[in-house]
Amino acid sequence: MSVSEEQPEKHCWVCFATERDDHNAEWVSPCRCKGCTKWIHQSCLQRWLDEKQKGNSEETVNCPQCGTEYNVIFPSMGPLVYFLQQVDRALSRASPFASVGVVVGTVYWSAVTYGAVTVMQVVGHKKGLNVMERADPLFLLMGLPTIPVALVLGKMVRWEDYIMRLWHRYSYKRSFHAGGSHYLPRFPGEGPGQGDHLSVSRTLCGALIFPTVASLMGRLLFQRVQSDLQRTVLGGIAFILIKGVLKVYYKQQKYIVQAKRKILNYPDRNGEPHNNTGDEDTEDSGNE
Repeated sequence: MSVSEEQPEKHCWVCFATERDDHNAEWVSPCRCKGCTKWIHQSCLQRWLDEKQKGNSEETVNCPQCGTEYNVIFPSMGPLVYFLQQVDRALSRASPFASVGVVVGTVYWSAVTYGAVTVMQVVGHKKGLNVMERADPLFLLMGLPTIPVALVLGKMVRWEDYIMRLWHRYSYKRSFHAGGSHYLPRFPGEGPGQGDHLSVSRTLCGALIFPTVASLMGRLLFQRVQSDLQRTVLGGIAFILIKGVLKVYYKQQKYIVQAKRKILNYPDRNGEPHNNTGDEDTEDSGNE
């Protein structure tokens, strides 16, 4: 018996072809598998590796049956190709950090520009330019970006909710209890996660537009004030107070509506009390 007859016929586990189908095909046994999954065409394995790696030729691929890592070798490259490969790897590793730096730099200089515009808007254009020209450049680079940050943080302080909690705790509950036993719904902001939804976009826009609104309110309500700074400060305080009063009133009315709600009986849709006992007695007497 010859040696070729003792060896089993090769089968490719990708295309299911045998060595009799293509005598010129190159075969490879890349893992510890035995039997029908031992052999595979070199071209079929190359195509299967490309599908698994998805363009990343440096990613390791293992046999799906035995888990053996395929040993893939590449031909030697010239010095120029090797240099370009190292440059490409360095750029790939540095690009995330560079992107973060660009984003941080853009945000920082945007904050500096916004702070400078706010200073000129609050104290006046000419006076603001004079103040910034005389100030230390390091102080401007450190202080101007803090203006939008301070505005956003101030916008996140919802002092109206604290006033409503105190009002609800010491005054509003007593008036309801004095009138009888009523269920009092939970006041907005009392429980965890029960406060108003703090939208990021709404908070950011409200904080950044506040100096403009304060300047307009100052010019509208305090025209006799000569100083631009004092007029803007007074306009900002007036805007905060007016907005707070309206917000407190709005929340109070919402709470009153919530406290006076009524759940109707199923057959009743008009809000009138439904006397089930009287109806049932009438129906029973009529049947008798």
